Amino acid sequence: MTARFKATSEGHFHGDDISCRCALGKGGIVAAEDKSEGDGASPLGIWEMRRVFWRPDRMEKPETGLPAVPLTLHDGWCDAPEDPLYNCPVQLPYPASCEHLWRDDHIYDIIVELDHNRDPVTPGAGSAIFFHLARENYAGTEGCIAISLDDMKHVLSTCEPGSTLEIAP
Repeated sequence: MTARFKATSEGHFHGDDISCRCALGKGGIVAAEDKSEGDGASPLGIWEMRRVFWRPDRMEKPETGLPAVPLTLHDGWCDAPEDPLYNCPVQLPYPASCEHLWRDDHIYDIIVELDHNRDPVTPGAGSAIFFHLARENYAGTEGCIAISLDDMKHVLSTCEPGSTLEIAP
């Protein structure tokens, strides 16, 4: 059976033998069809966990049944709605606006790609909605879901293709 998790607007994350604190979008939560680029909101819905990216200079590959890809200094994620690679991984430098995945802070030491606004991609409907590591104070994200490193390692150890994360009221 595939792992299923839920993050709620109250900052609670739970599922498959875990219950912990989480951070969600600083813009609150919105219906997926109302999500827009740059609104800082987390989209309601059930999102499949597609693959894991991790910083190999900071940690070993996380134990998980999901596909895992080591990040490089040149990894980015396009957030320019007018670009043909909107909401897709890109290599830096890239001519359009994009998020740098190799960060000085630690929130992207582990990133789980969620399938929000994928297949097909709708320009402007939100990009780079990830499940990643929380800041120490659990400050709101730009629309992602975030938990602690120890909790993330536990969650990933139970995941396999088809595992999901629900963003709920």
